Amino acid sequence: MIQVTRQSMLTKKMNTMELPISQDHLDRYDTIGGLLVQNVFPNLDAGQREFLISGITPDEWNKYIGDYNDEE
Repeated sequence: MIQVTRQSMLTKKMNTMELPISQDHLDRYDTIGGLLVQNVFPNLDAGQREFLISGITPDEWNKYIGDYNDEE
């Protein structure tokens, strides 16, 4: 488990999330472009993957965009 910090694309706030990944794995993901987060980190849930992509936490997503579980 490592602490990952990203800037939210919604709020510009720096957010930190503890994720069950290695620093080496994260470094490779951040360095190599064009990788799909779901292929690199299949063990992460949708909220954790979105955090890696955009810095948006599940709480921010639910507050500003809507519930992940809403189907329209």
